[in-house]
Amino acid sequence: MATLTSNETREFLVEKILKNHSNIFDKGTLEQLSIIRRTKVVKPVIYIGMGTCGLIAGADKTLKAVEKYLTDHHLKGDVVRVGCLGLCSSEPLLDVQLPGKARVSFHHATEDKVEDLLNSVFHHTLLTEKLLGQFTSDTLEKWPGIPVIEQLPYFAKQHRIILRNAGIISPFLIDDYLANGGYKSLYKTVLNYTSDKVCEIVDQSELRGRGGGGFLTGKKWLITLGTGSDKKYLVCNADESDPGAFMNRAIIEADPHRIIEGIAIASYAIGANDAYIYVRSDYKQSLIILENAIRQAKEYGMIGENIFGSGFNLSIQIRQGAGAFVCGEETALIASIEGRRGMPQAKPPYPAEKGLFGYPTIVNNVETLANIPSILENGPSWFKSVGTKESRGTKVFSIAGMSLHTGFIEIPMGMTLSEIVNPIAGGVKNGKLLKAVQLGGPSGVCIPKQNLETSIGYETMHEIESSIGLGGLIILDEDACMVSLAKYFMEFLQKESCGKCIPCREGTRRMLQILEEVTRRPKDETTHETLERFKGVVELENLAEVIRDTSLCGLGQNASNPVLSSLKWFRDEFEEHIFDRKCQAGTCHNLRTFFIETEVCNGCNICQKKCPENAIIGSIKLPHFIIESKCTGCGICFNSCKFNAIYFK
Repeated sequence: MATLTSNETREFLVEKILKNHSNIFDKGTLEQLSIIRRTKVVKPVIYIGMGTCGLIAGADKTLKAVEKYLTDHHLKGDVVRVGCLGLCSSEPLLDVQLPGKARVSFHHATEDKVEDLLNSVFHHTLLTEKLLGQFTSDTLEKWPGIPVIEQLPYFAKQHRIILRNAGIISPFLIDDYLANGGYKSLYKTVLNYTSDKVCEIVDQSELRGRGGGGFLTGKKWLITLGTGSDKKYLVCNADESDPGAFMNRAIIEADPHRIIEGIAIASYAIGANDAYIYVRSDYKQSLIILENAIRQAKEYGMIGENIFGSGFNLSIQIRQGAGAFVCGEETALIASIEGRRGMPQAKPPYPAEKGLFGYPTIVNNVETLANIPSILENGPSWFKSVGTKESRGTKVFSIAGMSLHTGFIEIPMGMTLSEIVNPIAGGVKNGKLLKAVQLGGPSGVCIPKQNLETSIGYETMHEIESSIGLGGLIILDEDACMVSLAKYFMEFLQKESCGKCIPCREGTRRMLQILEEVTRRPKDETTHETLERFKGVVELENLAEVIRDTSLCGLGQNASNPVLSSLKWFRDEFEEHIFDRKCQAGTCHNLRTFFIETEVCNGCNICQKKCPENAIIGSIKLPHFIIESKCTGCGICFNSCKFNAIYFK
């Protein structure tokens, strides 16, 4: 059967998919669906991961190489741009589906590998060197001896609800989303449920906000629904500025129509006709994909005027943020949308009662809204069957740091942190030992390896004085310096403080100053400065607690978390820095003392030439020496020595 034209596809998808509540299709409809879903293809289809991570890895060059290959070999085939599958460390990913055969995936498919990879597929002799696996299908022939992607350690323990389309469908084509059941929940909702019924369903599901606070989403919606006003707003918070967190970006770039459908249902539930998506301006690919998705959704009648003839109108606009960390807080975000400086406001009143432009406003983040279509499709009991009694459903995490695999995953609540580290993340790379996991971004905590058997949930995290946060997870190996890490996050938070309240503005500055003094080279200190440093260190813990208890917003209240958690679990490292003036990890440059092993040094003179402080002396072909009083610990000599003659203590 020939592929449908655009207009025919639109009419077919709306009539056959959205309006068919029984999900029973005749043979002709199934045939057409299989073509749109690409479960049945008549010519080769090549899929390329074009998320931000893929583009950074060179996916745009891979795309050009694929198009050139097809042209040079006079082959007819479809090239489909998809989002990231989640295994970012293996990008660029390239999948190939031949007629009648299962879709097979290759990792690290850079432009120079394209010809060999495609030749191997078309000649049915797959190159195992770059082979990731194959996708299962009941109707397609499997490749013999090739692992199934869903059974790989990285994917086997995941429970993909939000990410079910990630890396599978094209985020640029609304037809892909519709053919896979998209917008069916919206159609069902606006034609069959009242607004209060939708809020009730979400409340019964016990979905908690995935933005960090964990407030019950349904209860939040009910407050706004019950607040009398002639205008209400829905805001999708896609502003994630945590270092190491990229879940929102990944979800948007993989399945944007899922976000739009969630926004539409949420807007209908609270009685809003205007919605905003607040995205960081440097998320270039996300903005391109969102703008395209909104345009397509409007063309298909999924948003706009009189949606599905229900009388419900919805306008969705994108607002770009400058990347300020504080604008992740809902009142600061609202101020930014209004064109004001992004600064948190005192509560109450809460935005649910008085928010954007003074009207009742719901602010939900991307992951929260991405759960809504599935809850309306399957019911609250289905959602509650996943996860734990206190924490229902799944959670999307981004994995960064020193693990073998990095990317983003979706796991059921209740899984332990150790299960994420190994087997999902593949453990620590380079044969190093695991030291800790940093969870929750700059305002998060460092969890030592002895606590990694803790299950993931809002209450269980509180038991170890931690929180899930947005879901950024950084794996640290034995070479990590916890003092340096605490200083890094404190520097970030101090710069990102809006400056409105004194505890946050001055407290974070003072904490950073103390940490800088702790990691400063001891020979630079006078007696007076030494006494001041010890006085500051003694006050560090008390200062952190005061900032936590007296700051206005979440940024300040949680700013001391990295320091408090590091002091609790890694106090010995702080004492080593404070009293011994040493950093065993060698991360704190000012505490490193470099030496040259005279028996190994052959006098090549490279280190002497590169030393910016002229701290190295010696003659050519004779052992060199480092003048300790001149050395700043920059490590240039250490990195430039080809004979491993330089070491530090």
